[in-house]
Amino acid sequence: MEHKGAGHRQRLRDRFLSAGLYGFHDYEIIELLLTIGTPRKDCKEASKTALKRFKTLQGVLEASPRELSGIKGIGPKNQFGIKLIKAVADRYLEKRLVQKDVLNNSKQLFDYLYHSMRDNRRESFKAVFLNSKNKVIRSETLSKGTLNGSSVYPREVVLEALNHHAAGVIFAHNHPSGDPTPSAEDVSITEQLIFACRLMSITVHEHIIIGDNKYFSFADQGYIAKMNRAYEKRIKP
Repeated sequence: MEHKGAGHRQRLRDRFLSAGLYGFHDYEIIELLLTIGTPRKDCKEASKTALKRFKTLQGVLEASPRELSGIKGIGPKNQFGIKLIKAVADRYLEKRLVQKDVLNNSKQLFDYLYHSMRDNRRESFKAVFLNSKNKVIRSETLSKGTLNGSSVYPREVVLEALNHHAAGVIFAHNHPSGDPTPSAEDVSITEQLIFACRLMSITVHEHIIIGDNKYFSFADQGYIAKMNRAYEKRIKP
């Protein structure tokens, strides 16, 4: 016997196959993802409840397995599609960066960072490591923290850069509040990272703070150049 909503599910799939996600509501996208791991149950109400709980489609994708399991109709098995699509999207955007000169193609860098960090409800700190031709070697999340901050240690950052044989690095972190304005701590850690990396001949090209539909660039605002000048004055005999 067909389960309740089987015809609706097929119509969703047919719509997607014919026109992609055009015209889909966010709850319908969540519903479609839930059906991957839910062969015999209607997922509409669970998807609507999840969207109401986590506010946005991105919020649902970023929710932890434990949080998703708190939604009636979503369990450890049928959240598979939600977690899979987020991981695939992250991997896809990351792979598009590899061997690209992101200093001359910043749009892809911003697309990747914004997608992977904008809706994190806890602060995380990411590094994009570059070779001597400014092409991406790898990107890594170096730390995940609380709602208000993450712990970043310059020594460990330098070790990671050396492990990847990086000549340059771009840093990024998110502000869960949505406001990308840098705090005093953000400015301080950026200066510490620049000084530590310069000692090992590693260039810090940028530090980007991701907010809600906006970002703050330390390079664009002149901070990176100013901190490099401060470093040169400090080491000058």
